[in-house]
Formats: sequence, C-alpha cells, structure tokens
Amino acid sequence: MASVFLLVGILLQLFTNINGIGVNYGMTADNLPSPSVVANFLKTQTIFDSVKLFDANPDVLQAFANTNISVSITIGNGDIPGLTNTVTARRWVEQHISPFHPQTKIKYVFVGTEVLFWKNDEWTNNLVPAMRNLHYALVKAGFPEIKVTTAHAFNIFRRETIPSLMRFMFGYDQSFFAPILQFHQRTKSPFIVNPYPYFSPDLSERLNYALFKPNRGVYDKYNRKTYTNMFDALMDSTYTAMKALGYGNVEIAIGETGWPTQGDATSPFATLENAISYNGHVIKEIVSGKGTPLMPNRTFETYMFALFNENQKPGPLVEKYWGMINPDLSPIYDVGILRNGQSTPTPTTPAPSAKNFCAPKVDVSDAQLQSNLDYACGQGGIDCTPIQPGGACYEPNTLLSHAAFAMNSYYRTKGQSYFSCDFAGTGQITTVEPSYGNCRYI
Repeated sequence: MASVFLLVGILLQLFTNINGIGVNYGMTADNLPSPSVVANFLKTQTIFDSVKLFDANPDVLQAFANTNISVSITIGNGDIPGLTNTVTARRWVEQHISPFHPQTKIKYVFVGTEVLFWKNDEWTNNLVPAMRNLHYALVKAGFPEIKVTTAHAFNIFRRETIPSLMRFMFGYDQSFFAPILQFHQRTKSPFIVNPYPYFSPDLSERLNYALFKPNRGVYDKYNRKTYTNMFDALMDSTYTAMKALGYGNVEIAIGETGWPTQGDATSPFATLENAISYNGHVIKEIVSGKGTPLMPNRTFETYMFALFNENQKPGPLVEKYWGMINPDLSPIYDVGILRNGQSTPTPTTPAPSAKNFCAPKVDVSDAQLQSNLDYACGQGGIDCTPIQPGGACYEPNTLLSHAAFAMNSYYRTKGQSYFSCDFAGTGQITTVEPSYGNCRYI
C-alpha cells in the first residue's frame, strides 16, 4: 500500500493547478442525494469540471444551471432510428436542449452508447444519419458549439494484438467507422472510446499490466514502443486503427473508464485496492498530459466511471460497485479527486459506533442472502467459524441467521461505513443489538 499513498500524494500536487477531467453520473439507485446537491458538491468539493449523463433528465440539467460544469447528455440506442427524421431531430433539440442551454453548459450529445456491442442492425445502420441530423438540428437552433458524438466499446477491433497492427473490424471499417470518423473530422467532434482493462479476457494473467503495477511490459516490434500498461496500449490501438483509415488527426476522448471495488465470487479482481491503483494511475496520466507512446504530450478528455455506486443496477453484483463517492458524499476511496486535501486512499467512514450493526433487509431473497454470505466469508475475508457446526452462532441453522452474522462481521471489520453494509442494497444499518445467548455479534 505504500506505493498507493505515494501515488495519491503525487495526484494532489498535480491537481493543485490542473483540472480537466469529468465523471459519469448514473442514477440507477434509490439512495442518492438530489441532483442539486450533487451539482453543488461537484462544483465546490471536487476537481471534476464536467459530467456525463446517461439520459437527458430535465431535473438534472436544471440542477447544473449556472455551475459552469460542462454536461454531456445521452440519447438511448432505441431512439437512434427515429432521429434519422429531420423533424424528429429538431423537435428533440427543442425539448431537450433549448430550455436549458446555455444556462446549463451542454457540451456533447451522445447518440447511443456502444452501439456495435449490441449487434442491432437497425441501430448500427442508422447511427451516422442520426448523428448528422442531430448536428444539423443543433446548428439550425443556434447551438453549433454543442458537438455530437457516440461512444464505442472495445469490441470494435479485428483481434487483440499489438497496437501497431490494430485495425477496425472487417465489414465495419469502411462502411461504419470511416463515415463516423469523417463526421467527426468535419464537425470537429471527438471519437470517443470506453477503455476498460478490467474486462480484458485474460485479466488474471495480466493483472499488473492492467493496474499500472510493475510488469514485463509488451514490446511492439513494429513501432518499437514498449507498453507498460494496458491503458496506453488500448489508446494507441485506437489511434492506429483511425490512422489506417486516414483519420489520425481526429481527436480521441474517453467516455468511460474505471474499476469496480466489489463483486461476488465471479469477480475476484473487483477490490478497493485495485480500484485505487487503476483509477489513480489513469487520473494521474490524464491530468499530467504525458500521453501515450504513439501520442506523447497529449491530454485526453476523460470521464471516469463512476461517481456513485448504483444499487438498483441489473446484472451481476459487480455492476453496482463502480462508484468513487458514497451517497453521503464522503469518498469511498480517494485518488485526489477532492479539493479539500484529503489524501487517505481508503474508504472514508464515520467514527465507529458500538451501537451500530448491519442486518439484512426484511425482503431479501434467499439467493441474495447466500450471495452475501459467500462474499463476506470468502472474498470479504472475515472469520466465519462462529457460524460453522459447533460454533457459538451456528444455531439457529438458517440461511438468514448465518447471513446476518456474516454481513455484520463484514460491516464491523471494514470500518462501519454505509458502503460496507450496502450488499447491493440488501443490507441496512440498525441500532438493534442482534446478539443472543452465547452468540456475540462483534
């Protein structure tokens, strides 16, 4: 952990004079502060000068008025075909842009998200026409400064290889990517990618490479560059593929990148320490302007993922735990994103209270209880021998009783923060003493 403390110290020095990094603000949760509170928090207490939304929520857009924080909004993939109609595109601008801009400083409109990932021909075939129509609608409405773009996942390449050989997928290079890049070149808007080393298919074999930790590196014999981290390799792969189509001069930006702090048994690398290492190094690299081996001294506009954990997000447990800030606006961990000088790269928690305990909510399913039990006693690293046969808390031998003990033990040993009792929205902090007989809850 010593290297993590050193990293945070460097970050704090960098952020004293340099800003220019944003954050993704998702709201698929039932425990978040109001948009106006969030807007004020970002403006007054963080280094973030821009946010990216996953919709065009009018309450959020209004909350960011007069904050001088740039806001990017997103149009859902399902709305792409309709925007090929000129009237629809103009009406969308009238409804979602005109009432708010320029009081709310809208910077980008994302038309869809990772469209190729979903393999939907209707979305793919209509994406560029929709982007063009929306651009024309914005210009006609008097908003030429608002740029139109879309974000791409890293399934856009032919195969995973060294950066100098990277090319866009066969069948999509000329028909899909060339028109998109031509649009970006003409409108001076960025080509946006979502690099996630966490999702590398061979992460277990290249974890240090993904986390910016010491590793052998990857030598690219064709461009004679050595890559010491996966992030640089992904960015240079993007540049090489763009340059091969003749668009190496188009700006590249990062729509999402981050690392989760928690998951279940299927997500062994989703840990707090890994999130600190990855996010801390990415932020340091971005704000320093160091660039990459093929793009030295270049700063990439970047939106970190994500501001908050989202306890209502569907899918695997790990999908809920990408946030950097708790709902009470304390940091889950700190990699220099706060303006108040906090530098401890561990969860910020209230002072321990002997009267607080963590218990399952009343409507939690057996499947979720089992998942909580497995996580706390496995990856969570707590002592679960009291609920093993012969242990003081083995009886009653029920899933609810055992999960309650494990969840509370995890909560108490991990600092008693809101975060450590969340368990994907299934835990609650209580002052009710759960101990009984010889079974003592810590």
